[in-house]
Amino acid sequence: MVSLSDRQRFSPLAQLFHWTTAALIVFQIPLAYYMIGLPLSPDKLASYALHKSIGLTVFSLTALRLAWRWIKPPPPRIEGASPLQHGLSQAVHFALYALLFSLPLTGWLSSSAANFPVSLFSLVTLPDLVAPNRELHDALELTHRILAYSLMTLIVGHTAAACWHQWIKRDRLLQRMLPWVRAERE
Repeated sequence: MVSLSDRQRFSPLAQLFHWTTAALIVFQIPLAYYMIGLPLSPDKLASYALHKSIGLTVFSLTALRLAWRWIKPPPPRIEGASPLQHGLSQAVHFALYALLFSLPLTGWLSSSAANFPVSLFSLVTLPDLVAPNRELHDALELTHRILAYSLMTLIVGHTAAACWHQWIKRDRLLQRMLPWVRAERE
């Protein structure tokens, strides 16, 4: 079994960003399916408002997470990973970050084009990014949906890879991101 030191693990703040974002995304997916199926009602409007607020929160957390990653770079890669595995991991992480920014942005743009306000938990109303435009709204809504399916696909792949590392390869890669796992002293 491979032991992990403090410097081989992600920082507690990086772990907090990761798991908070993951929890919000896990909540967002069924919320999206739920709200789309509702008839026009106060419940539908409240569900959309919550979905938008969570999306803006994910956007903000992702920005903070990248800033923290710049301040405190991630631990070195696990030994034994092939260049192909490392490259694929880098590409998936880049795509995940890109989607965590572009999904809230396309949602905000789509709402603006539909002339629906976007607020952060009813505390602050954000400005419209574009003028109302039905064709633009339809295109942005489709883009938002395609990006959401792309994110779900990458999350499944990301989770499967973490499980493969944990239970097949047994290199303890997953422990690097788990907050309840203690690092071994060097």
